[in-house]
Amino acid sequence: MGGKVTCTLGEIKNRADFIIYWGGNPAECHPRHFTKYTLMQKSKFLPRGRKDRTMVLVDIRETKSVRAADIFLQVRPGKDFELLTILRALIKGQKVADEQIETTGLTRETLEDLVLRMKSAKFGAMFFGMGLSMTRGKHMNSAALLTLAAEMNAFTKFVAMPMRGHGNVTGADVVMRWQTGYPFGITYNRGYPRYNPGEFSTVDLLVRGDTDCAFIIGADPGATMPRPAIDHLARIPTIVLDPHVTHTSRLAKVHITTAPAGIAAPGTGYRMDEIPLPLRPAISSPYPSDEEVVRRINAAIDEHPDWRHAQPQMLTNQL
Repeated sequence: MGGKVTCTLGEIKNRADFIIYWGGNPAECHPRHFTKYTLMQKSKFLPRGRKDRTMVLVDIRETKSVRAADIFLQVRPGKDFELLTILRALIKGQKVADEQIETTGLTRETLEDLVLRMKSAKFGAMFFGMGLSMTRGKHMNSAALLTLAAEMNAFTKFVAMPMRGHGNVTGADVVMRWQTGYPFGITYNRGYPRYNPGEFSTVDLLVRGDTDCAFIIGADPGATMPRPAIDHLARIPTIVLDPHVTHTSRLAKVHITTAPAGIAAPGTGYRMDEIPLPLRPAISSPYPSDEEVVRRINAAIDEHPDWRHAQPQMLTNQL
């Protein structure tokens, strides 16, 4: 099984009476998520708004989002995959040993109550953050949650959606799926796209030292990635396109200032539910857009075919 059962944020706002946030802290990271899409909005199907909804928070520690939750489940660090697998078994009525449940830090009564609430919901929605996708298990944790949401549809309507960490991350995934059929963790080193998270993901490539050059557009891995990955970026020729000087800019060999998208450059941004939103600039900028810079680099390389085999330092000097 692959893929995900999902919907728009508008459907969740109007229909979802059972919300699960797993490995995320929307109160601080997505401060308008509660009020605009999930908890507070009144609708035809949920006329009392917050009183018609139940919110469950699953995390390894208490965060500010706990104050908005009806139920808080504190899972032991690194046990998300086990908990998701146990929930998948319980919803199907399969036997699970007490010792297996205890390893998650929760009790059988708590999990059976959660399963009953999930099955009793009219429309359930699961949101998961980097606390799930970037810890032990990584993409396998996400796959387990997406499978749980899909299997819940044998009992009631359930959907799942990632809580994206940075602006337009969804847009990057959508474009990569359109171009290659895969969302991330892609390599072209054989002349065609291959997909393998954990091997071809950016963090893994940098930590292993497999890259000898980095071209970073509108991102700041120097502020968020593990220290071994950052150290490798500092060692290799790194080129950054960004409207601002970032942590990555300070360790890069080249920084090109570009116009901020949606403010001084047109484009398309994708909401976390993959709805495209056209961006029209409100002001002008003396700097080129990211697209213009990339097109000029491609044009320069096409004019000088020998550059494809030149050393990175030589290319940097000539550009």
